[in-house]
Amino acid sequence: MESIYAIRGAITVDADSPALINHAVKELMEAIYIENGISDEDLCFAHFSQTSDLKTRNAAAACRHGGFCAEVPVFCTQEAEVAGSLRFCIRVLVCINHPRKQKPVMVYLRKAASLRPEWSGTK
Repeated sequence: MESIYAIRGAITVDADSPALINHAVKELMEAIYIENGISDEDLCFAHFSQTSDLKTRNAAAACRHGGFCAEVPVFCTQEAEVAGSLRFCIRVLVCINHPRKQKPVMVYLRKAASLRPEWSGTK
């Protein structure tokens, strides 16, 4: 069993609002944890990115606000601006350092499901 692996995920919000971002990040992290049978203790780090139209809340701060990654490094960057890309989108790359319990399940929610349709069947 491999002990270091990554899980990807993404979610969208309807508008740039701290409350909406907090709720979306919590929903995304809950889904990642549930679908993969993991907890904070399994994580090395979580790296978030968000599109440039999200300015009122940092997704890494929203992660902590939601009760996740209390003792895990989290980081947030701005997603590259690409013409025609999905707006109001938050992405995450979670690095796991724990023996795999199952095949990793990637989680793409709301409009972000269009980014990776092959991985968006979980929700």
